[in-house]
Amino acid sequence: MAKKNISNDDLLANIIKGIEEVKGNDIDILDLRAIDNTVCDYFVICNGTSNTQVNSIVNSVQKIVSKELKDKPWHVEGAENGEWVLMDYVNIVVHVFQKHIREYYNIESLWGDAKITTIQNKY
Repeated sequence: MAKKNISNDDLLANIIKGIEEVKGNDIDILDLRAIDNTVCDYFVICNGTSNTQVNSIVNSVQKIVSKELKDKPWHVEGAENGEWVLMDYVNIVVHVFQKHIREYYNIESLWGDAKITTIQNKY
């Protein structure tokens, strides 16, 4: 079965919608397209306040992307402990952190050449 092409814009919009649906915080989109040898086009980074909220964010993103775009992540890692969950949608990788873990790893600084777009909370 051939995979249908989903635009990055549609996927990004639905990922953000899934994060906002359960009040994920500090949403940043890192545009990696202008950087050589990157593994994907975008990182979406956000955080929750507990392992329960982190897992709720992950479930919400999966549910909305599945419902709206009929797509699912190629791979999900870290859901067992709910501190840092990585969702790989191939062109877009979503990182959902607990706040203290996000601050510790500070992956935004590792990709300092990326254009960062911060999404303002609607709540």
